[in-house]
Amino acid sequence: MLFYNPIYSDLALPPRHRFPILKYAKLKDRLDQSSLNKHIFLANNKASNEQLKLCHDNTYIEAFCKGTMSPPDIKRMGFPWSPELVERTLLSVGASIQAAHTALEKGFAANLSGGYHHAYADKASGFCIFNDLAVAGCDLIAKGKAETVLILDCDVHQGDGTAAILKSRADIITCSIHCEQNFPRLKELSDYDFALPTNTQDPAYLDTLEQALSLCTRLHSPDIILYNAGADIFTQDELGNFAITLAGVRRREELILSHCYHHSIPLMCALGGGYQRNLTRLVDVHEQLFQALLHSGFVH
Repeated sequence: MLFYNPIYSDLALPPRHRFPILKYAKLKDRLDQSSLNKHIFLANNKASNEQLKLCHDNTYIEAFCKGTMSPPDIKRMGFPWSPELVERTLLSVGASIQAAHTALEKGFAANLSGGYHHAYADKASGFCIFNDLAVAGCDLIAKGKAETVLILDCDVHQGDGTAAILKSRADIITCSIHCEQNFPRLKELSDYDFALPTNTQDPAYLDTLEQALSLCTRLHSPDIILYNAGADIFTQDELGNFAITLAGVRRREELILSHCYHHSIPLMCALGGGYQRNLTRLVDVHEQLFQALLHSGFVH
């Protein structure tokens, strides 16, 4: 099941804003033309205050939801505050939670947004407000649906907020494969960090991924993997610094899907980052996950 809401792209941003907000609608249009269209469902479950408090300070939650954040906090968030942003955020985080529960039941699910890995317990950062995968993992465990969760973060930027929020938890394993010379400047300590140099190409990247995935699943036997499928590893990404080809992105998705399918590990995916002003090319990169999904065994 793929969860989507039109509000993902229905947010007014200033001219030439750096975040490619229209990519979600364009990806949905692309998927509507494929056999996956029957697997797309409306995401209409908002994250509750109780779910957000599993990972976030109540004072911060209230400041964001009520619009009382300070100007420096809003600047660090990267979006101008609006009631529409609150609605979009709660629906997107809720969709990641719903997708995580669905993946446990059905084997696979995805949120056609999400991957807000820079969000800390008490602050927003880098277009990330609430840390959806951290909240989803904590919610699964709080509800007794899982005992061990692996968050596999393959965005080009380190999942610093995820690492910080979950650093004291032994039941949620954090693994980040990222570019060491990229945002954030100061990295946090994940359970497993694989920091690769600028201009890393397909062979080194894919070899690292295979080793990381094998290591984490062998040592921790997770009940589910929550996967941040960042498109910003692509060589033409404007905020990336890796040299991964489109075929390399496709191979990344195939490796993860195949590993989970053949080891019977439920997999939930969120889209993560992707920063190209050429939206058609950006959607091409995000679409690799869903092209690989069609040949994975998860979809019938």
